[in-house]
Amino acid sequence: MPKKILTGVVISDKPNKTVTVMVERKYSHPVLKKVIKVRKNYNAHDENNNFKTGDKVSIIESKPFSKNKKFQVMENVK
Repeated sequence: MPKKILTGVVISDKPNKTVTVMVERKYSHPVLKKVIKVRKNYNAHDENNNFKTGDKVSIIESKPFSKNKKFQVMENVK
C-alpha cells in the first residue's frame, strides 16, 4: 500500500524535532453539492529543526515516532 503524501503549512515549530502542519482539503458535499473546506493538523518529525512557521512543506506517512507523530517532513514546497 502506498504511503500518504500531504501538503500543508507549518503552523508551529515549538517542540524539539517536531512541526505541526495544517493540511487543507476541499470536497463537494454529497447531498448539498456545496464545496466544503476542511483543515486538519498533523504532527510531523523534523530531525534537524529545519522548518519554521509559515513554510509550505510536504509530509509523508512513516513509522510512528510517538503517540501522535506518524508523519515525517519530506521537503520544502515552493
